Amino acid sequence: MRLAFDIGGTFTDFVLHDDRSGTTHFWKTLSTPSNPSKGVLDGLQALFDAVQLNPSLVSTVLHATTVAANAVIERKGSRVALVTTRGFRDIIIMGRQKRYDTYDLYLDKPRPLVRRRDVFEVEERIDAFGEVVLGLSRESVEAIIPALSTGGYAAVAVCLIHAYANPAHERRVRDILSSALPGLELTISSEISPKIREFERTSTTVANAYVQPIVKNYLSSLKGSLHELGINGNLFVMQSSGGLVTPELASQYPIRIVESGPAAGVLMCAQIGEAENFDHVLTFDMGGTTAKLGAVDKGEPAVTATFEVAQERFRAGSGLPLNVPSVELLEIGAGGGSIATTQLGLIYVGPESAGSEPGPICYGRGGTRATVTDANLVLGYLNPDYFNGGAMRLDPDAAAKGIEEQIAAPLGLSLGEAAWGIHRVANSNMERAMRVVSVERGRNPRDYALVAFGGAGPLHAARLARALGIPKVVIPAGAGVGSAIGLLGAENKIDVAISRVAQIDCNSSAFIREVYRDLHALALSDLKKLGASAAEVRWSRYAYMRYLGQGHERKIDLPAGEIDDGYADRVLEAFNENYLKYYGFIDPDAVIEAVDWYLVAAVPATASMVDLGRVPVPDAGRQNGPSKRKAYFPEAGGYTTCVVLDRYRLKPGIEISGPAIIEERESTTIVLPGDSVLVSPSGSLIITVKQED
Repeated sequence: MRLAFDIGGTFTDFVLHDDRSGTTHFWKTLSTPSNPSKGVLDGLQALFDAVQLNPSLVSTVLHATTVAANAVIERKGSRVALVTTRGFRDIIIMGRQKRYDTYDLYLDKPRPLVRRRDVFEVEERIDAFGEVVLGLSRESVEAIIPALSTGGYAAVAVCLIHAYANPAHERRVRDILSSALPGLELTISSEISPKIREFERTSTTVANAYVQPIVKNYLSSLKGSLHELGINGNLFVMQSSGGLVTPELASQYPIRIVESGPAAGVLMCAQIGEAENFDHVLTFDMGGTTAKLGAVDKGEPAVTATFEVAQERFRAGSGLPLNVPSVELLEIGAGGGSIATTQLGLIYVGPESAGSEPGPICYGRGGTRATVTDANLVLGYLNPDYFNGGAMRLDPDAAAKGIEEQIAAPLGLSLGEAAWGIHRVANSNMERAMRVVSVERGRNPRDYALVAFGGAGPLHAARLARALGIPKVVIPAGAGVGSAIGLLGAENKIDVAISRVAQIDCNSSAFIREVYRDLHALALSDLKKLGASAAEVRWSRYAYMRYLGQGHERKIDLPAGEIDDGYADRVLEAFNENYLKYYGFIDPDAVIEAVDWYLVAAVPATASMVDLGRVPVPDAGRQNGPSKRKAYFPEAGGYTTCVVLDRYRLKPGIEISGPAIIEERESTTIVLPGDSVLVSPSGSLIITVKQED
């Protein structure tokens, strides 16, 4: 038995799968942000009671969490001190000195996770080639110990200049501080982010220290709670890069799990794309708090080596940079709980969310502000008696009253117009984000299918696809718990990186071999902590390369196999092919330079993602056949009577024309007028989207 669960901002999703029988159970419960473990345990107990399962039968537990991300975004991490080289105290304050919006006179830079008064300097200096210019002064390190011991710090980040080239001084500082302050968590940049660019390296190191006590305590508490419940199976945690690690590694490198849940969802989309014969997929995960958008190219999730958390308006430079591999994602504050307001005669939606505490007005849990979920209920898209499989009953009258008072009356709109306005503005926000992920990154939406999941994703997906010209929308079975499903097909994975700036020519094979010898040793160290042997690992390499003199690099997938004397020639060929495809030209006379080198060790999953076509039918007696209700479709003139179908009764090969509503326990799919939906052999809903002129 394998158990996967993903803690979101509003709901926690569960998937329980029996690899022997193929039986799968889905479950969804409200999250408890003030104490995430409580929501998990309550949901697990309810799930085990519902399926009458002894928890001791669970052999593997797979977990995705937003604990680290929320701590950074909400600035609710631990108090951190930063130790750096004398003269470089203000690196974290100055950043890159770039304005992400040139013409915004009131622009606010991202607030650092550490205050200037908490930055301490030590005497030492190493140059960019790793040579010691000034030896580390032990006295300068010992001089800051009293301030660190009495300052109320839970963690210390150590980031010395050019430590990526030579980590000796950072390791000595760690040894001195750990000996004097044994209870303090210590993070050094040469282990977290051994890469060039001081601000990004410092930001990543500080962020790791900032969330480390929280993540460590959370995972420790979670493991204890699972044991109390009777679950003694192995626990693994999803990383931002799409690989699983042990809780010990996740606690040591918590910054690697910032995009934990969204990464699992993208993995699920890649697997669904393969099953439905779509090589190129755009991913759309809309939950209760946020919407996450990503891409899968040629069956592989797009991965970036650096990303920003808590970005403003999708602008590069507006968030906190993190030098850790991550599935390429764009996250915005547009979920079912996003709050709607009016400003200057216009409707605004998000980024503030009602979450699960208190939640939208219609939840009846004390929420008083109109949200996207309230609007979707008023529009007739949601069934008040079958939300989350009937575990929650929604209050349409309360939702209507809230929208009438807060949106309709101030703007002079009818109730239906106001609810539709909220829905449309939320869609517009997501449409802009999807254009960033697709068009602005060189992807033509017409060449992609859109895989939609999350509790609200299938409800909004068709309109999003129509606006962008995406021809097909795929709604997998169990879409409402998609990220948890993705965990079941994930691999154990270790990513290691290092900066070694060098000009690459046909004689560089020996240099490349030496770089990857060092990276291989680093990966083996982490693989031991993961409990995996080198014999079962699938290795892959990539590097970030550029022409000499350029300020930005391209990610280049490097050839597999032995690094022999002709390997450098194959690396140059890979660079030229990538550069030509992306920019349309190459310069045969230019010098090519490599900056960052990566090695990925993936341990193939012992079991694949669940066969979603074999998911048992819940609520078999809920209804005998299709029903009807009125829902708002502007294309049909407003509120229109449309067919409502039970997804569990739709057999493969059935084709349905819109307008229609398809309900399942965890989500609702809207089929627009002019669109049609086909049930695939694997149980996915394939919507053919009407293309606008």
